Amino acid sequence: MATSNQEGWWSRTKGLMIGCLVVWAIFGFVVHFFVDALNDIVILGFPLGFYMAAQGSLIVFVALTFFYAYRQDAIDRRFGVAEDD
Repeated sequence: MATSNQEGWWSRTKGLMIGCLVVWAIFGFVVHFFVDALNDIVILGFPLGFYMAAQGSLIVFVALTFFYAYRQDAIDRRFGVAEDD
């Protein structure tokens, strides 16, 4: 892989990684700081703060994992470094 190709691949990969880490930090830490305020909102009989702590964050983490894998594969294919299927 040429140097400019490596730099482009790393730039895209780094941007994806930082973006996913920001989303992870928001749903892993920031949302939980506001649980008391979120508990005022009730959805299906459960306070939103409880839902986000018990289930919502986990759903986001699983979705984020699939999103990351999909986008990283697209980046790898674009720069010609994808693994063979």
